[in-house]
Amino acid sequence: MNRDIYQEPLVSRYTSREMQELFSERFKFTTWRRCWIALAEAQQEMGLEVVSQEMVDELKSHTQDINFEIAAAKEKEIRHDVMAHVYAYGLQCPKAEAIIHLGATSQFVVCNTDLIIQKEALKLIKKALVNVIANLATFCRDYKDLATLGFTHYQPAQPTTVGKRNTLYIQDLLMDLEYVEMLEQQVKARGAKGTVGTQATFLELFHGDHAKVRELDRLVSAKLGFEQIFPVTGQTYPRKLDMKTAETLAGIGASAHKFAVDLRLLSNLKVQEEPFEKKQVGSSAMAYKRNPMRSERMTGLARKLMGLPANFAATAANQWFERTLDDSAIRRMDIAQAFLLSDAILRLYVNITNGIVVYPKQIERHLRAELPFMATEKILMACVALGKSRQEMHEVIREHSVAAGLAVKEEALDNDLLLRLAKDERVPFSIAELEELIGNHQEFVGRAPQQTEEFLDEVVAPVLAKYQDLLGGVDASLKV
Repeated sequence: MNRDIYQEPLVSRYTSREMQELFSERFKFTTWRRCWIALAEAQQEMGLEVVSQEMVDELKSHTQDINFEIAAAKEKEIRHDVMAHVYAYGLQCPKAEAIIHLGATSQFVVCNTDLIIQKEALKLIKKALVNVIANLATFCRDYKDLATLGFTHYQPAQPTTVGKRNTLYIQDLLMDLEYVEMLEQQVKARGAKGTVGTQATFLELFHGDHAKVRELDRLVSAKLGFEQIFPVTGQTYPRKLDMKTAETLAGIGASAHKFAVDLRLLSNLKVQEEPFEKKQVGSSAMAYKRNPMRSERMTGLARKLMGLPANFAATAANQWFERTLDDSAIRRMDIAQAFLLSDAILRLYVNITNGIVVYPKQIERHLRAELPFMATEKILMACVALGKSRQEMHEVIREHSVAAGLAVKEEALDNDLLLRLAKDERVPFSIAELEELIGNHQEFVGRAPQQTEEFLDEVVAPVLAKYQDLLGGVDASLKV
């Protein structure tokens, strides 16, 4: 590492080696060469006499050994990266030099390579998504019955279960997975379309044979691993695709952000935490602290990712006619960042969901503090069943509920609502009877356990079965 210049934190701190390699110079330029080989090979197979098998073989023999220094020096001289690499490739392949890039425009290699990279990157994203879903599914099943305080507006609400709450995160991720699957169908080859997408040069090469030009487009795309091709393009593939890609990845960021913020709030309540290493330091000053740093990091990375779609929308909207170059610089940064951010976020998500810590006693303490308020309707109905007036009992319970609530807030006392009711002669129950009436916490969670099981069995299990080959193998270790 060169410590005298800026280092991109996404690479140095957060992302996987696999994703970094996809956006590396080596992968990009070797894929450029794959594009040139596919073009030459297809032209030779279709009978273009100026391209020989010997030339194709020579090109193939130098796919990997890129002479980077020569290409860089030439680019500095001519200010054109594609032609610099054509020149460097030609030095290594003197027999094929004359036919490298024959009939093509720069975006033949640039666009097709970008699409190949994105197609491979989406596979990594999908794999990580599936593994997060699997981790959360296990967690949900383990805690499907554990009653916990629900919250609306971050105020205590009816109880749910820990497992049920986490099914909500899975549902978001399943939507993200569906969008990734749809996006994969949209990533098509640019193919061999020529300078402004009209294939005019290729039509000239094949002496006006439209069928051969169409077949060249199909054959080159197939050799590059694409089953589908954009039927029409300008100079580039439609930048609308970049916009949809960014939106899909930002959706993953939003899902992760929601999970991470919830976990940070639960950590403050001391009921649930992310994993914490034995020697991890939470604060430089406060030695006792267990800060949720992974969730905080996930939140920050997701915030960056969620902000990227606006750039892609502006770029797509500003592609004048067949193409303008103001897309180049921003795409060099933002496409890589969108995928690297998604990779970093999902690695954190896998890491956290591999070891979420739950504190049942703390959960029970919070429940007991709030449950008397939530049980008032049940107490009211029990009073009516013994012949009491519903309106009278409602007022009695309201008076004591307000008083108990003020005591909790103003005097920091425990919630003594049940005791207040038991002492009131108008209420036909003793404290023991009221506590028995409230009963088990499970009576207040409705169908949460059953909903969790049904969701896991009927919705999640088929998805995990479909992608069983993607389970495991995600490096979720943290660098720092």
